[in-house]
Amino acid sequence: MNRVSVDAAAVQLFHSLADPARLEIVRLLGHGERRVVDLTGELGLAQSTVSGHLSCLRNAGLVEPHPHGRSTFYALVRPELWALLSAAEDVLAATGSPARLCPDGVGAAHAPHADAVPHAEAGHRARPDASAPATRPGQVH
Repeated sequence: MNRVSVDAAAVQLFHSLADPARLEIVRLLGHGERRVVDLTGELGLAQSTVSGHLSCLRNAGLVEPHPHGRSTFYALVRPELWALLSAAEDVLAATGSPARLCPDGVGAAHAPHADAVPHAEAGHRARPDASAPATRPGQVH
């Protein structure tokens, strides 16, 4: 991979996390899969806006859709995201601007290790607590 493509991928990743609504979507999906309609209700945003944010997160490889009957659920697919967000929390705290980026109770100590979690297995859902079962539509953990 050449330097330009690596930089473009990094820019896309950080751009996907550079919006408050997308960060909130990541936090919400950290608690389990959600439909667009669920996210619109929780965020108070228009469906088209939420769909656009999900598209951005999907293009960055952070979320993926899973059809279930007539509904489509979105889930996080990159467990490494928790380590990144936890590190960002540490950097922000060190600069005097503390921020909460990870879901409650999630930090570097709770983030699944990248080598311990398969990345693209069918049915895998990244979640903040690796010991908790992956959520399915209608389930709450």
